[in-house]
Amino acid sequence: MITRFAPSPTGELHLGHALAAWIAYDEAQRHGGSMLLRFEDIDTTRVREEFYAAIEHDLRWLGISWQGTPWRQRDRGKVYDAALARLRDMGVIYPCFCTRKEIAMMAQAPQQGDGQEGLLYPGTCRHMPEREREQRMAQAGSWAWRLDATRAAELCGALTWHDRARGQVDVDATLLGDVVIARKDIGVSYHLAVVVDDAAQEVSLVTRGADLFASTHVHVLLQKMLDLPQPQYWHHPLVCDEQGKRLAKRDQSMSLSHLRAQGLTPAQVKEKAKEAMRNMEF
Repeated sequence: MITRFAPSPTGELHLGHALAAWIAYDEAQRHGGSMLLRFEDIDTTRVREEFYAAIEHDLRWLGISWQGTPWRQRDRGKVYDAALARLRDMGVIYPCFCTRKEIAMMAQAPQQGDGQEGLLYPGTCRHMPEREREQRMAQAGSWAWRLDATRAAELCGALTWHDRARGQVDVDATLLGDVVIARKDIGVSYHLAVVVDDAAQEVSLVTRGADLFASTHVHVLLQKMLDLPQPQYWHHPLVCDEQGKRLAKRDQSMSLSHLRAQGLTPAQVKEKAKEAMRNMEF
């Protein structure tokens, strides 16, 4: 079995990250496999170099090791571009020129969204004439590639995936609408990069927080269209604060460096994370 822990080097690891890392590591160890470390650092505007080393330091302090040299997604642009080109040739993505403000004004009711804006994009640019698309793409400014979820569903047909917490799940291709697959300014999105990398690294079990459960519907679609293997999934409960909100990197009181400075041992941190998870419903 191969698992992976894939943090973004945009801040310090917190208690929630510790839980996620332990789950990936323990599962790999229990099955005689290995855990990989991958840095999700495509958005270079938010990445800070010092956090790469800080993350590795925190993991070693926790007693978590990984196999091989950690991958950095920012080094894999050509691979992602090839996958994007394939989707474009299939006619399942289209350029979107709407700003976030425009989307917020015209989008349908707030739902789980595309993982970025939190709104369900109404497909405004989906049927734009090709000539107009080319003209606007040639102009200065930012734009994004979006997945035509309806078209993708037609090509893929009925799909399912297996989650350890929920069993077999039927794919709802339109659950998140026409999600962003790539942006002109920062390259491909999480959705495309993660499925390409999981396949390349032969990850057989993806362990991650329940907040990404809905995204897996998109990921299974992409796997099918790109002829990539489908791993098993385990979306575990999140570690949340006293108000029931999932931890963020701005929650410094729960950062591993802060907990370590308070004198907590790795074993105590692990128990604290497990206790927080037990108190949450999936």
